[in-house]
Amino acid sequence: MIPVPAFTEEVLNWLSSINKDCSIKRDTDGLFDFLTIQSAEQTLLVIILINLKTWIGRKDESAAQFSKLISKQENIRKQGISCLTLWEDIWLTEKEIVQSRISALLGISQRIPGRMTKARRIDKPTAAAFLNRNHLQRSVSSKLRYGLFLPNHYFRILKTDSQFDTSQEEILVCVATFGAPRIFERNGRPFRSYELIRFANLLHTTVVGGFDKLLNEFIKDCQPDDLMTYADLEWSDGASYKRLRFEAVSDKPPMTFWLDTASNIRYPGVKKPDQGNLVEVYNAGSRKFVREILASYNAR
Repeated sequence: MIPVPAFTEEVLNWLSSINKDCSIKRDTDGLFDFLTIQSAEQTLLVIILINLKTWIGRKDESAAQFSKLISKQENIRKQGISCLTLWEDIWLTEKEIVQSRISALLGISQRIPGRMTKARRIDKPTAAAFLNRNHLQRSVSSKLRYGLFLPNHYFRILKTDSQFDTSQEEILVCVATFGAPRIFERNGRPFRSYELIRFANLLHTTVVGGFDKLLNEFIKDCQPDDLMTYADLEWSDGASYKRLRFEAVSDKPPMTFWLDTASNIRYPGVKKPDQGNLVEVYNAGSRKFVREILASYNAR
């Protein structure tokens, strides 16, 4: 029997600690581990694990099989099953965020009704601090920033063992950021297009209806004609966007990164460092979504 890699064992132990038992299956080439989490014979989630020692030791095979792995992930999703791909370096560097997102997919995070929150614009430092703690890709430059706040008179809904500082007047529980508008002409009229750049819930929480509420606040303020964004295909096929009337328009292929295995820092393929313990790795690509709103276009 092939021993279970330390990375796989650590993920299994964490899932067991949150009372989620799962089966493990290694693909036919022995390169990747598939963890299947079930409840009452229903598959809740499939997690595909990429162990770095295996990837490096069999790098030629690993790279050649990666596109097949992405196809397997897509096929699992076509069955209506949530599926994500998790690299060992991401687990090591962003463990709490990864655990929070998996918990949300399994329906065991703290749920906060969006109707109990208040939406408003927030400043750049507030948005950056929140995203750097709660988003896998951290904060990046943005023009417009919105947050949802839970007032203290609703703190009674929070679990007694939760992480929250209940001495505050309110808690920032959700953030979305947007780029500056791109304005071009359509049928002789100016057309305003924006990009949703980041969206994140507070760690270990899910604001039910929070994404929709933030979008509505942004639309009311900025009157966009369309809104575009990207889904990270390692984590999702963009189902949450589809529910909010976004349409998939194109896919971007996987991107290459250089991973320094000593520091677990990833560098874009075009920015390969001159030195370091470097190995070539990839993401799963992204899917572009667009929602046509025509808020300002039809108002003229």
